[in-house]
Amino acid sequence: MPDKDYIIIAGDIGGTKTNLAIFRVVGPSLNLERNQRYHSASYPSLNAILREFLKDEKRPLLAACFGVPGPVKNGRARPTNITWGVDAAEIAAEFSITYVSLLNDLAANAYGIAELKPEDFATIQEGASDAEGNRCVVSPGTGLGEAGLFWDGKRHRVWACEGGHTEFGPRNELEIALLEHLIKQYGHVSYERVASGMGLENIYKFLRDTNRGKELPKVAAEIAAGDHGVVISRHAEFGTCPMCVQTIEIFLSCLGAEAGNMALKAMATGGVYLGGGIPAKMLNQFRSVAFTHAFNDKGRLSGFMETMPVRVILNDQAALLGAARFALDGVNA
Repeated sequence: MPDKDYIIIAGDIGGTKTNLAIFRVVGPSLNLERNQRYHSASYPSLNAILREFLKDEKRPLLAACFGVPGPVKNGRARPTNITWGVDAAEIAAEFSITYVSLLNDLAANAYGIAELKPEDFATIQEGASDAEGNRCVVSPGTGLGEAGLFWDGKRHRVWACEGGHTEFGPRNELEIALLEHLIKQYGHVSYERVASGMGLENIYKFLRDTNRGKELPKVAAEIAAGDHGVVISRHAEFGTCPMCVQTIEIFLSCLGAEAGNMALKAMATGGVYLGGGIPAKMLNQFRSVAFTHAFNDKGRLSGFMETMPVRVILNDQAALLGAARFALDGVNA
């Protein structure tokens, strides 16, 4: 294992942005030197982004790892919500990197949890004081990602999944109407359609188009000029748009229910972690009753759900740290 002047490239590839970082290897530790964000849709490939990111880098590249949204097979991935694919062998060849690996983006987030500090988390539900065991990560961003961490008695072992694409299960008459409305547009309606950034837009339009809410001209103008999620969240937080408030309540209820579903399937007695770009930005709303009630509302197992800690990941570099650690462990192995 080289002991100096070697670097690792880590990446967190998303439908909206691609975040790349350089870590310098110092013994068993990783020191972040620099990172840069790029708009994913502005580039024809990850290789094109890497060329720009590494154009002035002269040091040898020890390894690289990239978290990508979607399934990874044989070092290749076709990320969801991005037009281009990623090939580890092509990256290794072009940039002369011996060890290049790809991870599901939520697996990278899950690996990153162990690299974070206590101040990198915000508590939504305390859970049991002696909580331990499996964990899971649920991350609403551009899409909805999920992953699990199996506790083998000594350490957590990460497994990826595509749970965000499972069928949306409505729990009341309003959510049934939402499902029926979205079926007409999409056919298959996943939790991602209602519990992610696209979910905020879908719920808002559902309330507007079915006359269950009144769109304010000011809000409509802001949405036309900006990001649905940002506008809706801001007006909901300040109470300046009743339909935005209702949108957020439905969104939090749907996301809380699905986070609880994932927690049950993973038996996440060691904790549920909320990643992605949305929870950290909407922390006050996530601390509302809407999310925790839906999370815990599991019939005869509701009391059991209340023992699970629920935390928001505040550090937006969790996936980068996880990818870098996976790369270094791969080299050492």
